Amino acid sequence: MILHVDMDAFYASVEQRDDPTLVGKPVIVGGSAEGRGVVAAANYEARKFGVHSAMAAAQAKRLCPNAVFLKPRIDHYAKVSRQIREIFEQFTPLVEPLSLDEAFLDVRGSVPLFGPAAEIGRRIKQQIRSELRLVASVGVAPTKFVAKIASDLQKPDGFVVVNPEEVRGFLDPLPVGRLWGVGKVTGRTFARLGIRTIGQLRQLPLPTVHELFGNAGEHYWQLAQGIDDRRVVPDREAKSISHETTFTEDIADVELLRAWLVELVEQVARRLRRHGLKGRTVELKVRYADFKTISRSLTLAEPSHTTQELLAAGLELLTQRLPPRSLPVRLLGFGVTKFDESGETQQLLFDQPERERNRELDRVADQITSKFGKRALHRGAGFDHRDADA
Repeated sequence: MILHVDMDAFYASVEQRDDPTLVGKPVIVGGSAEGRGVVAAANYEARKFGVHSAMAAAQAKRLCPNAVFLKPRIDHYAKVSRQIREIFEQFTPLVEPLSLDEAFLDVRGSVPLFGPAAEIGRRIKQQIRSELRLVASVGVAPTKFVAKIASDLQKPDGFVVVNPEEVRGFLDPLPVGRLWGVGKVTGRTFARLGIRTIGQLRQLPLPTVHELFGNAGEHYWQLAQGIDDRRVVPDREAKSISHETTFTEDIADVELLRAWLVELVEQVARRLRRHGLKGRTVELKVRYADFKTISRSLTLAEPSHTTQELLAAGLELLTQRLPPRSLPVRLLGFGVTKFDESGETQQLLFDQPERERNRELDRVADQITSKFGKRALHRGAGFDHRDADA
């Protein structure tokens, strides 16, 4: 059994925890009450008014005029995320983080120590609440796909268990749009075919679905059957380390995309350094509003886990290597692969002092992050990304 743990309104919940006077009020993290910037996150009180992440602050202010706007503290949230990760690792070493506020956990090997997977999920949920005073929603299921859906169904403070024999019955009544990869365009195609639920898709013969959607159709059909063979891959076993975020509202602003990229690169770089890994290939993933997905990669002169070097490569991919497209972006992802664990570094004659300065900056930043949450440190190129979050 696999757990998917997803923190509820994470950024806003941390702010409410740290300042109890905010409890019960609509809280918006990111942007400003003057209408500048973009919403990073909104608590459930604000969401009742239609506010969501990646929305312009001006629109959020119109929808919810009494909202409290707060400047994001990304590094503080990262510190809290590490505390949550420590709780996970008390129960299993098989933790695959997806972002600061969600992760998959494989707990099959932990059952003899801690009891059934559902009991482990409850204990994790309770421990997060008692130790950190935060609320998580947990899905427990045989596969990643079903566990993620389960964690989302009863938010906030949800807890849903789907046993192996219940998977098809659980999936069948859900809208077909719940399947990974089914967006607006594919959803309209399914609707024209009269397929509105996962159960209806499951009844179609695989050749028919493949004929309609190609290889993607086979992917949809397998998920509809409850088939998902992907395993939970912790950082130390991963062949690549990456982060991606899907925006609630498509983004066309290039500067905002650059700022988002800074956050993604910082998360990936920290994970690389934490595990003593360096990567030679940098990858950028972009999904547009029409769901066309484009990936671009760049090979570095030598393996690196230095934030500035990875960021420079990522920005080159974002600004110079993508084809010209006028459509806004739905998803942005950044990753590093082709690891080198030898620890050896080629000495480059002309830029070595600069590289050493960047490595020292990362080393100091990681130490501060570990001890204090790095609240006072912000990368200049990404400062504006404090106004936007997944």
